[in-house]
Amino acid sequence: MNELRAALLHTSRRMVELGLNRGTAGNASVRCGDNILITPSALPVSEMGGQDMVLLATDGKVLQGGKPSSEWRFHCDILKARGEIGAVLHMHSPFATTMACLRRNVPAVHYMVAMAGGSDIRCTPYSVFGEQELSEHALEALRDRKACLLGNHGMIALGRDLDEALSIAVEVEFLCEIYWRTLQAGAPHILSAQQMHDVKEKFVEYKKCS
Repeated sequence: MNELRAALLHTSRRMVELGLNRGTAGNASVRCGDNILITPSALPVSEMGGQDMVLLATDGKVLQGGKPSSEWRFHCDILKARGEIGAVLHMHSPFATTMACLRRNVPAVHYMVAMAGGSDIRCTPYSVFGEQELSEHALEALRDRKACLLGNHGMIALGRDLDEALSIAVEVEFLCEIYWRTLQAGAPHILSAQQMHDVKEKFVEYKKCS
């Protein structure tokens, strides 16, 4: 478990270093056997240590540590619902949050949108942070996806492990920036359903060869 604590701390620090979070914003979790290890509430990453990570049961009961992130509900619900997922990251990154405040799905403005699992990145309606309604909206937006935007809030990225989740988060932030910039210049050309289908097929081939 100490290795997982260290990995979760490292990922939380990387999110700040990469500009995906700042201050006490955002949170992260990783599957820990039948339980969940999650970042603590209201503690800046700069002040966190591995010992501050909170061990939760999947129903949110604290098994070890102090107060978990206020967003523990969607972390628990996602990891319960998605057996293939091992890590959940939540960020208030600038461009993803901009799109979330516009309540815009990110369409297939660039073929790498397929990396998140579909032909778009969905945005949820607004819900108060930390509430069960937010978790329910997130689960719906993440159906068949590894990322979504939370209306007027931020972004969630998923992965089989912390490294994949962080990689997806970085890519989604880039895609949101590209979409925002193209909207400033005019109406972006959106790839067709067939073009995105072809991309997803190429991704499957790429993974087989890598």
